[in-house]
Amino acid sequence: MSKKIAVLPCDGAGKEVVPEAIKVLRAAGADFDFEEFDVNADAYLRDGVPITPEVWAELAKADSILFGAVGDERVNHTNYLAGVLLRLRFELDLYVNLRPAKLYDDRLSPLRREDRRHVDLLTVRENTEGLYVGMGGRFKKGTQDEIATQEDINTHLGVTRILEHAFQVARREVVMIDKSNAMTYAGGLWQERWKAVAAQHPKTKTRHLLVDAAAMQLVKDPSQFDVIVTGNLFGDILSDLTAELVGGMGIAPSANINPKTGRGLFEPVHGTAPDIAGKGLVNPVGAILSASMMVRHLGDPQMADAIEGAVESAIRARECTRDIGGSLSTSQAGDAVVKRLKY
Repeated sequence: MSKKIAVLPCDGAGKEVVPEAIKVLRAAGADFDFEEFDVNADAYLRDGVPITPEVWAELAKADSILFGAVGDERVNHTNYLAGVLLRLRFELDLYVNLRPAKLYDDRLSPLRREDRRHVDLLTVRENTEGLYVGMGGRFKKGTQDEIATQEDINTHLGVTRILEHAFQVARREVVMIDKSNAMTYAGGLWQERWKAVAAQHPKTKTRHLLVDAAAMQLVKDPSQFDVIVTGNLFGDILSDLTAELVGGMGIAPSANINPKTGRGLFEPVHGTAPDIAGKGLVNPVGAILSASMMVRHLGDPQMADAIEGAVESAIRARECTRDIGGSLSTSQAGDAVVKRLKY
């Protein structure tokens, strides 16, 4: 039976890169039923809600969601972003955020030539708790006496299940990253659950690093890392750093999944890229690799490997967009990947 894929290009660069990802999926032979939904800033300004109840019902039934990017300069408050991407993550309980960083060509690394080693790591980020849950407030807003609070929410269940998933996907080592020396309450829970879960996986190497030390080690030698597991905020920041170490945000994919229900949302990390959106300059690789992650999640690792291999071949041949050393347009870069799938 064909898998139902809900397609949400949304805004800006998302409208350009998602069609390229679908083009590659079709060329690879994916038996998917794609259905695009009208979730974007235009619809929000027209309807007054980020996602209508009718559309939400369809998204909740989809086997997976292929997502572009959300954000528009005409909407200058957070309700739209929170009502689309964060709602999907939280209400579908997509508690695992996977952000791989793989160096496909040495020339893409900003590190010195002698420091360009094999880089192939995965950040496993807790995706439904932490500082992004939106708990807090502003008291006496706009005055000199204003007080702003933002609460960092960490639960026994949330911390435990993200740590367990990190061990499930690790090949050789799991490195847990926190700031437990300063954030003693949240850090204390992470430390307790880390020790308990790690004890259940004695065959996997483990390390603990404070987040500042981890950032230094990532720049010093990213090849030392296999799987990094951390909370929502630190995972967001560190995975952007790892993306830059392998070629930039344009090629960075991500998956938001619930391993127990099978639900998943797959999106490039780069955002709407308003400075270049609509000009045929946006790199589609992040979206194409996100589609590859979706295929793997849905049970076809061979097709996922084929798509990733075609991307790597195109990058090495410099048949790519200008941000990673090529001269192709967004659509031409997608065609370059398709060409390598056909032959």
